[in-house]
Amino acid sequence: MTFTVTGVPGLPEVRPGDDLAALLAGADLRDGDVVVVTSKVVSKAEGRLVTVTGTAEEREAARQRHIDAESVREVARRGPTRIVETRHGFVLASAGVDNSNVEDGVLALLPLDPDASARRLRDGIRAAYGVDVAVVVSDTFGRPWRRGLTDVAIGLAGMAAIRDFIGQKDSYANELSMTQVAEADEIAAAAELVMGKLAGVPFAVVRGLAPPPDDGAGVRSMLRPPEEDMFRAGVDPAGLVEARRSVRAFLPDRVDPALLQRAIAAAVTAPAPHHTTPWRFVLVDTDEAKNALLQAMRRAWTEDLTADGLPPERIERRLARSDALLGAAPYLVVPCLVTEGAHAYPDERRARAEREMFLVSMGAAVENLMVALTAGGLGSCWVSSTMFCPEPVRRALGLPDGWDPMGAVVIGKPATPPEPRPARDARRFVVER
Repeated sequence: MTFTVTGVPGLPEVRPGDDLAALLAGADLRDGDVVVVTSKVVSKAEGRLVTVTGTAEEREAARQRHIDAESVREVARRGPTRIVETRHGFVLASAGVDNSNVEDGVLALLPLDPDASARRLRDGIRAAYGVDVAVVVSDTFGRPWRRGLTDVAIGLAGMAAIRDFIGQKDSYANELSMTQVAEADEIAAAAELVMGKLAGVPFAVVRGLAPPPDDGAGVRSMLRPPEEDMFRAGVDPAGLVEARRSVRAFLPDRVDPALLQRAIAAAVTAPAPHHTTPWRFVLVDTDEAKNALLQAMRRAWTEDLTADGLPPERIERRLARSDALLGAAPYLVVPCLVTEGAHAYPDERRARAEREMFLVSMGAAVENLMVALTAGGLGSCWVSSTMFCPEPVRRALGLPDGWDPMGAVVIGKPATPPEPRPARDARRFVVER
C-alpha cells in the first residue's frame, strides 16, 4: 500500500473569525482524503487567543493563571515545567497554552472542543467543494520516557481514532489480545513531516489510506479512563503525594484485593520506633462485620452524645452522616496501633513521649496506605470515628485488648474526579531558625 502526504502552503495568516474551509479553495481535495490541520490555526480562527502584558515576570504569572484555568489537575511538575490534564482529558505540558507561531505578547489556548472544530471544518469542506473527507486536528505532545515531540490527534471527524485488531490472528495464528492502533495519531505525525514547526504550513492532505470507519466518538475513544491508567498519579513522588485527596463518594464497584494488599505492603514500610512493627490493619470486607461495627459505634456515640446534652435530632444527623460514609463505602479498613515494643517509663512526661512516637509511626503508615491507594486508582478517606469508642470497636471486630483503633479508612473507586486541590503556600507552614 502507498499513500501520499502533501502540505498546503502559501496560505495567509489566520485571524479570529476566518473560515478555514475557504482557505482550502486552491487545494486538490478528493473523496476519502484526510485533511490535517494544526490546532494553532483552529485556535486562531476560533479566537482562542489571549494577550499578556507587563514585565517578563508578570507575563509568566499570567501564563500560569491560564494554565490553571485550562487544567483540571496537575500530574507532575519540575521547575517551571508542568504536566497537567486539561478539561478535554488530554495530559500534556502547560495545558497546551503556547506562545509559538503567534504575535508577541499573545498566548494561544487549545480549542474548546477540538472534535466539534473538526466536524465544522469537515462540514464546511463538503458544503464548499462537494467532497467527503476526514479531518484531524493535530497538536504537539511530548512522550514519557522518550525525548522529542510528535504530533497527535486532539480532534477528529469522519474517521475512527483507533483501528482495533483485538481478536484477529497474526501470520503465526496467534490471536491478538491487546493491539489497538492509534491511526489518527499516526496520520497526525505523518502530516507534521510536511507541515513542520517553522514552515508556516498549517494544512496537509493525506491520500491513499483507508482510515477506520467513523464511529462518532472522535478523539474521546483514545483517552484512557482513570481506572485503566497505571500512571495517573504521575511519576514524581511529590506529585503522587499531592494527588491523594479525601474521597467521600464511591462507585459500588468491588475493590481489587490485589490493589489493597499492595497498598498495605506500602503502609508497613513506615518508620517505627525501636525497630517495632506497631501497625495492624483490620480489613472489614463482609457486610456482617461492617454492620456489627456500625451498630456498636452507633450505640456508643448515642450514649456519649446524649451525655453531652445534644438533642435527639442533632444526634441522629451526626449518626446519619457517619452511616452514609462508613456504610456506603465498598471497603473499610480499621488501622490499629499496637505498642508492644514500647519502653516503660515511670514518669508521665517520658511515657507520653513514648506513646507519641508510636502515634507518629501510625500516622505515617496510614498516609502510606492512602497514597498507595491513590497510585492504584482508588479513592480513600481517613475518619477518626473508631478512636472515640475503642472498646466497642474491639468487641465488634474481635480484636485483642492491646489493639487501639486509629480511626477508619474508607476505600473505593471515586464516584467523580476529585476536585483540584486548593493552592497552599508551603512557606506559611515553615519556621526558619
